[in-house]
Amino acid sequence: MDPRTSAQDVHRCDHCETAIVHSYCDFCHVNLCKPCVVDHISDGYDKHKIVPFQERRSTLIYPNCGKHPQKNCELQCRECGTFVCSSCMASDQHKGHSFVEVTEVYNTKKDMIEKDTKEYENSISPKYEKIVLDLENQLANLDGGYEKLTTTMFKQGEQWHREIDIVINKMKTEISEIKMKHRDILQKHLDEIKQIQSLIKQTLHAIKEIKNSTELAPTIKYSSKIRELGKLQPKGEVTLPTFIPKPIDREKLYRLFGQITPLSAATEENVLSLNQPNTLVRELLDEPELVATVETGYGKLRCVTYINDDKIWSSGSTNEIKCFNAYGTLQQTIVTKSGKVPSDIAVDVGRDLLYSDQTVGRVNTVNKVKNGQTEEMIRLRKWSPRSLCVSSTGDLLVTMNMYTVHVNGYFMILSKVVRYSGSTKKQTIQFDDKGKPLYSGNNNIKYITENRNHDICVADCGAGAVVVVNQDGKLRWRYTGHPSVTTNKPFTPWGITTDSQSHILTADNYNHCIHILDQNGKFLRNIDNCDLKNPYGLCVDNNDNLYVCEYNKGNGDSPLKLQYIRDFRIRNRSTGPTISELSVIFNDTKHPFYHRPRATRRKVRNLPPPDREGI
Repeated sequence: MDPRTSAQDVHRCDHCETAIVHSYCDFCHVNLCKPCVVDHISDGYDKHKIVPFQERRSTLIYPNCGKHPQKNCELQCRECGTFVCSSCMASDQHKGHSFVEVTEVYNTKKDMIEKDTKEYENSISPKYEKIVLDLENQLANLDGGYEKLTTTMFKQGEQWHREIDIVINKMKTEISEIKMKHRDILQKHLDEIKQIQSLIKQTLHAIKEIKNSTELAPTIKYSSKIRELGKLQPKGEVTLPTFIPKPIDREKLYRLFGQITPLSAATEENVLSLNQPNTLVRELLDEPELVATVETGYGKLRCVTYINDDKIWSSGSTNEIKCFNAYGTLQQTIVTKSGKVPSDIAVDVGRDLLYSDQTVGRVNTVNKVKNGQTEEMIRLRKWSPRSLCVSSTGDLLVTMNMYTVHVNGYFMILSKVVRYSGSTKKQTIQFDDKGKPLYSGNNNIKYITENRNHDICVADCGAGAVVVVNQDGKLRWRYTGHPSVTTNKPFTPWGITTDSQSHILTADNYNHCIHILDQNGKFLRNIDNCDLKNPYGLCVDNNDNLYVCEYNKGNGDSPLKLQYIRDFRIRNRSTGPTISELSVIFNDTKHPFYHRPRATRRKVRNLPPPDREGI
């Protein structure tokens, strides 16, 4: 309907419901006309915030303090994560804590919400609409497709009937030919016997005349033909041919008739198309930048996994798994049930912690920590679960190994990848198409991750290779290092992760760098400019920031947070970067992680001066 030629509803007062709106209460969220404003604030002016209607919802509403109801909370405690008022700041509970203005956190979250809204509206929602339309079209064409399938099968049956008729007619012809041969043989034999029979009759007639005769000469000249004619000719015996039917093997017949292919996993393809990033959105930075660090207290940090915008889990060479918030403050500590070092950690779709453990009696488990309680998910005796990865579909991918005895008597180690749905085994990946092991036989942890295209990527340090298979377990490619990086020491991949661009990042421990590959195994570049020391575990957050564990640094200040990707949407945005984005770009003190002291801050080589065009 054209608004220029049709009646339009105007906003009216929510109190009297007749007058045209003039003002708005930002606290109560009601429309008000001029006369009704006085009535609305009659219970206390401080309980309301009256603004012009055009400026509605412009007033920030601070949370009330639970301990001091007369005051609003204008700050948030970095350590506790709770809202505090000015009185709370001076309390013993927050003694020695640092605080951040809630407006700063609010603006950061608003930027995130704005970004997510555009992502939903411009990317995710249209793709879902396309998927819905595609599925509806598939449903509409379903009957027609199956009718074609049935018709094809009937045509194959008719073809088989024709071929069988041809075979039968061919056999009939063969029988007719055999019958004619059979008749010829019998007729020939009959003619021979009749000829002999005629000769016998002539001989019998002659000897009867001689017998009744008294002439001497014919009797004396008589010669007996009994020996010649008395010998019976062999009887012609020709047997009829027989038809020997073959037994009907229904299974073999079914296989020969044709094959009905199983349903393909179309829903997984939809997930792929939904998550497939726009390759033009982001590109690798020429010089990756060290953004921040967080102190963990580990001497040898091994694993880190990202929970959300506020928290990460980390583990090292102790039996403790620690959770830190965005300000680098310890939030929670989990001790493994066995009291031993966990092999790896991960976070499932419900944001619960998972870790692989070895209990008493060499019983190996994968455990889940939910609401502070540890529960056993998977229990194994022969195989040892090592690295963990939660797939995009919620399945758990586990690398594991097992000691076994070879036929020649010596010990050997087997390695494989197993996919679990909950506690149920769904898939095992161990051998290639030729029956050879995909992964090296050693006790090293083979860290695992899943790429955006559902490829399963394993960093096999014992083989000096990154091994990538598709979701069906078929080998796609192997990466064994790049000459520009591995000139001094062999390629030894440990930690491995992927980002939104389907890049694969793996930690080259001995060469103190990180290799970046595309999804097809092509080497793109390496990160070696941030003074890395034995990089080990890796993970990437939602903004493609890279977290790196340093195993032999020994100062307990890892993991490192690196920025290695540029977001073109920042550069092309007419309003420029947001405050939170500038905070990351310029490495200022508003960044949520604590920064290194100036004396120990790592230098980044050849950094260009930050400006809007270089963002």
